[in-house]
Amino acid sequence: MDRTEPRLEHAVADGVATVVISHPAKRNAMTAAMWHALPVLLKELAADPSVRALVLTGAGDTFCAGADISSLRDPSGAPQGLAVAAEEALAAFPRPTLAAVRGYCVGGGSQLAAACDLRFAEEGASFGVTPARLGIVYPASSTRRLVALTGPATAKHLLFSGELIDTERALRTGLVDEVLPAGALDERVEAYARTLVSRSQLTQAAAKEFAAGREDRDAHWAAQARRSGDTAEGVAAFLERRAPRFTWPAGA
Repeated sequence: MDRTEPRLEHAVADGVATVVISHPAKRNAMTAAMWHALPVLLKELAADPSVRALVLTGAGDTFCAGADISSLRDPSGAPQGLAVAAEEALAAFPRPTLAAVRGYCVGGGSQLAAACDLRFAEEGASFGVTPARLGIVYPASSTRRLVALTGPATAKHLLFSGELIDTERALRTGLVDEVLPAGALDERVEAYARTLVSRSQLTQAAAKEFAAGREDRDAHWAAQARRSGDTAEGVAAFLERRAPRFTWPAGA
């Protein structure tokens, strides 16, 4: 395989799927083929019962510099549609998702990071939402997701100006959840992913749905909790001072 070709790499280990955006010639910019491939890959990983969390990151010292600009010459708007489909597939992934960001996280890169449940960044990373630099209308769904993370004022600042912001401002405005010193990102992401894998998938799945605004599934999740035995196991493990052995979604 030509390691310089744009591609998505992935690996699964110890319950964690890691997806790596790799396009070294263009700071990991997403090509149309990469946008198209991401939902397919996510569907495969979602069907793998061994996957309990997903980490999205970029190869080398940058996360993703956005969409490959050459693809945006297409007047049909098809590349933007592919980007939205990839973003929505990531947002809908049924297990917890974490973006591990270093370097540039711009344009389509910010779109993907915002679609993850959480974002951890290394000091020195830069964030930007840049359609105003290119005369592109940012998708409504992506705009709403950005507003939900940062609030209207910061979302408007990013969209109106296309300016990049640093990790300090990204943390203050809610665009990222943690900022790590240089060299500490991988260790923190690995440790946090282990924590996610050790927790109840039942709790995580319900919380993810509720946080997304679903309001008609209380009875469903209450029934799942009763059938799964996870609550009883969690309480017993706490009282016995041992690690819980959660079993949901087996038989869910």
